[in-house]
Amino acid sequence: MRDDDDTAAQNAHATTTTTTRTSPPTTGRKSGVPRSSHASVFTERFFGSFQWEEFACGCGAAGVNISATYPIYKMIFRQMLHGVPITSAFAQLRHEGLSFLYRGMLPPLAQKTISLSIMFGVFDGTRRYLVEDYRLNDYGAKVIAGVVAGSAESILLPFERVQTLLADSKFHQHFSNTSNAFRYVVAHHGYRELYRGIEPVFWRNGLSNAFFFVLREEASARLPKRKSVSSRTAQEFVAGAVIGASISTIFYPLNVIKVSLQSEMGHRSEGSWQACKRIYRERDSRIGNFYRGCAFNTGRSFISWGIMNTAYENLKKLMHEQPQMPQMPHTAPISTSK
Repeated sequence: MRDDDDTAAQNAHATTTTTTRTSPPTTGRKSGVPRSSHASVFTERFFGSFQWEEFACGCGAAGVNISATYPIYKMIFRQMLHGVPITSAFAQLRHEGLSFLYRGMLPPLAQKTISLSIMFGVFDGTRRYLVEDYRLNDYGAKVIAGVVAGSAESILLPFERVQTLLADSKFHQHFSNTSNAFRYVVAHHGYRELYRGIEPVFWRNGLSNAFFFVLREEASARLPKRKSVSSRTAQEFVAGAVIGASISTIFYPLNVIKVSLQSEMGHRSEGSWQACKRIYRERDSRIGNFYRGCAFNTGRSFISWGIMNTAYENLKKLMHEQPQMPQMPHTAPISTSK
């Protein structure tokens, strides 16, 4: 794009300074590329860097993960919300019964499949665009692409909002299913209510994505290349699990603030800092109490990110494997000469 602009400028300069040629009549438009063409070139180059395989692999990895780990998430959610030990959270779910165990799973399933699709697809496309078009160094491109991908994920906050309402026991009698909760919130409180708690989510998504992709790429480059499928799969699982669990633990307090903000409905939402101070006072003014449920969350994240990383890598390998076309036997041409 920048080379086209330089060429256009040189042509314009040559036309005005050369006396041996006659310039065509002007129409009053300024020389150079129209502004609309710049936008179209950016759109073509930016979105042209995206690859559908990355979106598909992220979507598939999320589906496998959510199906396996949702009951664990629900126990962690109860600990986040009520500040109770794991035994109390387990007792609550056991008392409610199996019919309520997977209640509210549709929003995280939809949200995570779309979210990881955006996360991997937007990251890969943005990084590719920054490196190829702007020659940005690899680390800077990864950080910026991770923040962009995380920011794009934040548009899916309504899924987390409804998931919080369905998982909270005090709303069991208000909503029968996901669509009913969506309709109720929009009808009584408007679309803005669906984005309650967006501030901690925005910070969590952007920063955690940047950390995840930088560390994941470093692990992929520095860990030894395994030949056997089993050892390679185990290494992919452990790498994704350790990175994901570490990042999830670091940003756990932001999830606590988000859950606290989203567990209310109707009245004016307080700011993230005000919610942080309120939770601090409610939990005996101890910072350690922000991490209630964190140990179990770290274990769930270890399993969850291990599954997602392994599923993503294997799906990507399947996508990029080109099927071998059967070779037709070579036959000599038939001669028609006598």
